[in-house]
Order: sequence, then C-alpha cells, then structure tokens
Amino acid sequence: MHKTESQSVKLPGIYRYLYFISGVLLVAIGVIGIFLPILPTTIFLILASACFIKSSPQANEWLRNHKILGMYIKNYQDKSGLTIKSKIFNITLVWIMISASAIFFTELWYIRLLLLAIAVGITIHLLMVKTKKIKSS
Repeated sequence: MHKTESQSVKLPGIYRYLYFISGVLLVAIGVIGIFLPILPTTIFLILASACFIKSSPQANEWLRNHKILGMYIKNYQDKSGLTIKSKIFNITLVWIMISASAIFFTELWYIRLLLLAIAVGITIHLLMVKTKKIKSS
C-alpha cells in the first residue's frame, strides 16, 4: 500500500525540498544500478519512492507507473512479493558489500558488529518478503 496525495505528511518546505532532491539522486543511482551489476537497483528505487512520498506524491506516482522503473518497486510496495532471483541477488550483494566494508574500511570491532547486525536484519527482512512466482509461458 502506498500513500496518496491526501495521505502524505505535510512537511516544512526545506524538508520537502531535501526529500525531493534525495529521491532524484536515489533514482539516478538506481538507474545506474540497472547497468552496473554491483549496484542494487531495487533498494535505491524503494528509498526514492519513500522520499517522494514525503515530498511529492506526483513524483512517486510517476516512479511507480514508469514503464521500466515501476516494475522494480511495485511488487515490493504492493506486497505481491519479490522473485527468488531478486532475493538471491540482493542478499548476496548485501553480504558482499557489507563484508567488504567491514574488512577494508574499518578496524573497529563494534562497527564490524553493527555491520553484521545490519546484514542479518536485511537478510531476515528479504527472506520474510513473499516470494513471487514467475508465470511460465
């Protein structure tokens, strides 16, 4: 379920502007992720949609109804599920990126523990999302 214009929270102008700019940047990163396998497209588009819900319901509807980008987030937001391929890809990428961050970017044990907790939380969340069956032709 997604919020409509009448349900959106009215924020002060500067916050709406910052959310909108963040949404645009997240969409850009998501589009880059379509072409670069190392960037997960779906999560950036979901975050962009969340920013647009707070800043511009029209931009959120544009994103959800976009011919290409909309398919990445509709299934998640409408709770119709993610494909097993999408789940495997996203979980694998989360663990690769968080492991790389923990190994190469910090030596602090509590930061590594926090990164591990984040990876576990994301993995549990993705595993709990309904698995969507792909219709064979």
